Amino acid sequence: MIPVAATAHGLVEAFLLEADLTVAGLDETALWMELDAERRITGTTGFELVGRHALIRSVAVRPDLRSSGLGSRLAGFAIDAAAQRGATTAWLFSRRSGPFWQRLGFAQASTADLAAALAGTAQVRLFTETGQLEREVAWRLDLPSAD
Repeated sequence: MIPVAATAHGLVEAFLLEADLTVAGLDETALWMELDAERRITGTTGFELVGRHALIRSVAVRPDLRSSGLGSRLAGFAIDAAAQRGATTAWLFSRRSGPFWQRLGFAQASTADLAAALAGTAQVRLFTETGQLEREVAWRLDLPSAD
């Protein structure tokens, strides 16, 4: 996994927009990407951390590589990295990929609970301000304690 430097945010933003994912607040998100031999992005992942809560974001895979296991590996990387930084709960928004997240152990959760736990994140702020929060589907995963 390659950490995304500020200079590469434009490339990652374009990749995420193609995947129809929210790009607001990428500068507040710990981001990583994978590249192929031609240095093209094959996938991205990231999270925002607020206290013991992590908002998993920007998990996307290039269309020709979907169903290859890359998405699970990218998601697992973000979840593990968040746990290593002290997160005890991982959250995310996903209206289209519920079965994928369920296979990784996530359960559907209340958007209000997610918004309360992660009120300081760019994505929650945006969704609240635009009224999109009510249309979202929230997911939650309790992480094993590092203690």
